[in-house]
Amino acid sequence: MWRFPEGNAVVYCERAFGTTNGKTAHGLVRRTRRYVVSSVIDSRLAGRDAGDVLDGEPCGIPIVPNLVTAVAQAARVGNRLTHFVMGLAPDGGRLASTDRERVLRAIAAGLHVDSGLHTFLSEDPTIAAAAAARRVRIRDIRRPPPRPELHSFSGKIEEVGSLRIAILGTDSAVGKRTTAWELVDGLHDAGLSAVLAGTGQTAWFQGADYSIILDSLVNDFVSGEIEHMVWRAWRELRPDVIVLEGQGSLMNPAYPGGFELLAAGRPHAVVLQHAPARRDYDGFPGYPIHALTDQIRAVELISGRPVVAITVNHEGLDPEAVPEVCARIREETGLPAHDVLLEGAAPLVRSLAPVHGVDALPVEDRRAVP
Repeated sequence: MWRFPEGNAVVYCERAFGTTNGKTAHGLVRRTRRYVVSSVIDSRLAGRDAGDVLDGEPCGIPIVPNLVTAVAQAARVGNRLTHFVMGLAPDGGRLASTDRERVLRAIAAGLHVDSGLHTFLSEDPTIAAAAAARRVRIRDIRRPPPRPELHSFSGKIEEVGSLRIAILGTDSAVGKRTTAWELVDGLHDAGLSAVLAGTGQTAWFQGADYSIILDSLVNDFVSGEIEHMVWRAWRELRPDVIVLEGQGSLMNPAYPGGFELLAAGRPHAVVLQHAPARRDYDGFPGYPIHALTDQIRAVELISGRPVVAITVNHEGLDPEAVPEVCARIREETGLPAHDVLLEGAAPLVRSLAPVHGVDALPVEDRRAVP
């Protein structure tokens, strides 16, 4: 296991905080064990509290206009910055030229740089030379692992005695990871042992003990790495519940994630995260999101396991409207519907109480579970 926290971090999210391209920064503001987050860089929102922007509740993490201000702010409170973390999650994971200059400034300031982009900073000759000269570390966490360290699917998932719940979504950047963490917390509060199985770069940034980065893997090893992560969590901790973080969505045209998670993680049940106010898939106007009922049927057909609850992302909704929206979803699907950011996870945990026996039920009978 890692020793946390590693240091004090400024999270770089210029022009993207509060948008779907800032989801990595959002995750770090909401929680991380890996770093103490000192500030977030986004000049558009400078002067505001990051938690207030995200969730309407201040968290004590200021948004600052630039690195100079971030360094000065940290020094004022006695927390010298040690890390510059790329909080951007742009389409394709590419580094823009303006962001490259900000990375070089961070290195010049003596900061380690952690990046989850597909553009590997350590392969940029100028950036690599600057890091070597300042004796700071660059971590490209989406770099593919060495082939000899990877696993193929073996069937050892059948040894895992934990209840497995997958948090899938009807779109990308829809809040699956946030709901997964909230569910883990809620299970702990209910007296159950639970662990997150992270599958993306943000879960790694947050310090998830069991974590892989799916889109860094050669496809032949994706199923094996999912299985090995879940199996290792079972072997080492024997938790009551393992919560699997989903990626993309089954029918998103650019990020059709979730198939391997269902096939190799073999969850006993699925919670489906949904943003009711969205009309098109994230980043793709003109590609309408498939109906929620169709997405439920697709998950159940592929996995043979039930969708047991809908969790709501309230983006684009007034908080006062959320209970009515959840009621409509319950009427439409026959499933419990909860907004865990507004309600907390306890109602979702109560909805999942019957799941311990759900693997014995055929999918078509799952709405009869009390």
